[in-house]
Amino acid sequence: MFQEYERAFTEATGLPVALRPVETWQLPHHGKRNEGPFCSLISERSRACASCLSVQEKLTEMAAEEAQSISCPNGLSDTAVPVRLGDRLIGFLQTGQVFRKKPTESQFCRVAKRVFDWGVEVDRETLRDAYFASRVVPPKQHEAVVKLLTIFAQHLSMLSNQVVVQHENAEPPVIARAKDYIQDHQTENLRLGHVAKACNTSTFYFCKMFKKVTGINFTDYLSRVRIEKSKNLLLNPNLRVSEIAFEVGFQSSRTSIGYLRRF
Repeated sequence: MFQEYERAFTEATGLPVALRPVETWQLPHHGKRNEGPFCSLISERSRACASCLSVQEKLTEMAAEEAQSISCPNGLSDTAVPVRLGDRLIGFLQTGQVFRKKPTESQFCRVAKRVFDWGVEVDRETLRDAYFASRVVPPKQHEAVVKLLTIFAQHLSMLSNQVVVQHENAEPPVIARAKDYIQDHQTENLRLGHVAKACNTSTFYFCKMFKKVTGINFTDYLSRVRIEKSKNLLLNPNLRVSEIAFEVGFQSSRTSIGYLRRF
């Protein structure tokens, strides 16, 4: 889902977008499609990288509850939008490396001095071209970009919740196999050990797991399966209750026959 959104977002806006974890020591847009030319140029130097990471850390602290934007010492702005799983923050959608207003020559002179102090080995003209080639996003357009990210972050949060619920409700394979085996052999003199063996588990482990997943023990579950089948058979007026009891696997249990008479 994110990959599809990333393609659409970058094509529509020309900006990079990243889905990043809460804690990371990597620059979110480095090597990404539409990475800002200036940021790409200086990101290889350790001091420049450390400065960028410091800005990223501050941004994620600010954006824990809602979308926030921050400008780095070089005047470029980044935006982060929180993605939540219930009440828990699990990551951020992030875009940026843009100017919020057109940069000036005097601004570039200050930036160039800082960058050269960081030890970035690049000629001034190349640095200048990269700096002024960075995207300028006017306030109204920037507001729309943040709104897009906020809507998608909410969508990701809903999908994350659905995935968690499905995972929590997912039935372990051993229980699924057990239920299939019970359905296929319910008319036999079925015992707990038979099903555990068919599922390649110990009787103790199977008994504990079965009760935990289904909420009832094996004997009660088997009785319910047989009773559900008996309900259909009871619709046949030509069958006696005792015949139905034997048919569904209750054998000669008087208690079970008495239970079926209630239907």
